[in-house]
Amino acid sequence: MDIIHLLPDSVANQIAAGEVVQRPSSVVKELLENSIDAHATQIQIVLREAGRELIQVIDNGIGMSPADARMAFEKHATSKIERAADLFDLHTMGFRGEALASVAAVAEVELRTRRREDEAGVLIALAGSQLQRQEPCACPAGANFQVRNLFFNVPARRKFLKSNQTELSNIMQEIQHVALAHPQVEMTVTHNDVVLLQLTAGSHKQRIVQLFSKGLSQQLLPIQVENDLLNISGFAGAPEGARKKGALQFFFVNGRFMKHPYFHKAVLECYQDLIPEGTQPNYFIYLLVDPQSIDVNIHPTKTEIKFENEAARWHILMATIREALGKYNAVPTIDFDQSDAPEVEPQYLPNNKPNNEPRPHFEDYNPFRQQPAAHWETLYEDFRKEDRQVTPATENIDDLPSRMDEGMELPSAMDLMNDLSDDEKPQSTRRVQYLQVGNRYIVGNARGGMMLIDQHRAHLCILYDRYHHQICNRQGLTQHELFPEMIEVSPADEPHLQAILPELSYLGFELDNLGGGTYAVNGKPASLESSVNIHELMLQMIDAAREEVHGVGEELDRRLALRLAKAQAIPYGRQIGEEEMQQLVESLLALPDHQMTPDGHPVMTLVPNDVLASQL
Repeated sequence: MDIIHLLPDSVANQIAAGEVVQRPSSVVKELLENSIDAHATQIQIVLREAGRELIQVIDNGIGMSPADARMAFEKHATSKIERAADLFDLHTMGFRGEALASVAAVAEVELRTRRREDEAGVLIALAGSQLQRQEPCACPAGANFQVRNLFFNVPARRKFLKSNQTELSNIMQEIQHVALAHPQVEMTVTHNDVVLLQLTAGSHKQRIVQLFSKGLSQQLLPIQVENDLLNISGFAGAPEGARKKGALQFFFVNGRFMKHPYFHKAVLECYQDLIPEGTQPNYFIYLLVDPQSIDVNIHPTKTEIKFENEAARWHILMATIREALGKYNAVPTIDFDQSDAPEVEPQYLPNNKPNNEPRPHFEDYNPFRQQPAAHWETLYEDFRKEDRQVTPATENIDDLPSRMDEGMELPSAMDLMNDLSDDEKPQSTRRVQYLQVGNRYIVGNARGGMMLIDQHRAHLCILYDRYHHQICNRQGLTQHELFPEMIEVSPADEPHLQAILPELSYLGFELDNLGGGTYAVNGKPASLESSVNIHELMLQMIDAAREEVHGVGEELDRRLALRLAKAQAIPYGRQIGEEEMQQLVESLLALPDHQMTPDGHPVMTLVPNDVLASQL
């Protein structure tokens, strides 16, 4: 009996849809690319429930005839190519002829479209690849796609969609890619009847500022080179704009967003010794090449692209970025030593001669920053007075290192106190003496040897316990700002920030949404040090929310508390006094879990006397 048979078209389309339509953002990407190929100058995106219920894309492009509108939903039907050779001479975003067929296989789709020369348009409705109706209709020139109930016939795929803020963030990322590549197109994005984004037509620089931040404009260094092999334009970020989290890094080739680790490495090498370790530069780089010299037909997402002569183009890109950075570093902000400047002799009063004796120099002194008095002492004193009603959970955090190395045993607080001699134990008039080593470790005596504590990790544990306690009990204290600080977040980051606003308020933050991705920080946690960069801290909080795939919950609370604690913990290299060391150790040993940090790093260890003796 023969066992091989052809799959029905509906099943084959669902299988193919698994590669093209992975989540709502995939649908948005494909529909936007179709609008760009249709020469649209205005695009509206309407979303409901992060695309689960509705994805609607309306454009003013060239539209389709009734026959083309029906044919567009057939598999491998396309107007972009006719033969295999056309794959290596592409001038359009789409070309496979799979997108609309794949979308129609896993959703309910309705299309209204009309060409400018036609008096009436056409309405096409499909569900699960099955044609529901086709009829004439009145509609504006262009195309209006409505995709409803995504994965309605594939429950397993729908179940694995992530939280609304995650899916919405993915959609906004795809919209960013198209918007940055085509700044001449006006775009509006609405989610649940709220306008999230409204972009006007303009230059590449204007589009970057519209999407991200007005302050970014001063950090964009223009780059431009043209030759037979490669044309490069765009902007490299100034070194002082480098970020630890959320660096804005975009490559485009022939109007198409791409990911290219090899070219990314070329950019990073240009910033060596210019930016701090652990930070990344911003860049927006647009490449224009002969379509026959690249291959975009590698992956259904079309973001992986192969280039001919990659090594030569790599060197051209590096030279271009270095030239832009060199010009930027060569221009002083204010030049007082111009060759044509007039010579002016200094004038002194009779009893006010210049004193040439050397004066003490303090590199970290800032006359405009008020130094908090006894900050750490106040912090520890407040911590000890808090009502400890909630014990922070000690379970593992997903994707973090193990909390205890195999075979490693650390002493408990009681063991450490019992190991001290009677003279060494804390008393009302006498305390254990501690010593700071290398501005990194705290050393104290124990009967069996020497106690060694990592000062940064110890403070991290204390702060994490405090902040987690505040979130759980909604007890964060707010220090209101006389002059609120403004922060701006990208459209892709804003859904995550919106989702964690309640948790941030429990920590003591007070943020006011001013619209357009701009927030006023009206209040900060009372214990937050004034030197902390609020914008950088918010990016870290957003990153913690992005990592938490299950949305708001206990795990997210822990991540937020951990990020804030890391930003505040005593850094390595800072000298602390004897009283601060005393309070730090006492507060650490009072915690239920003081041996490991929440992200799984050891805080303290006991070095036995025999080990010390063997090293001497």
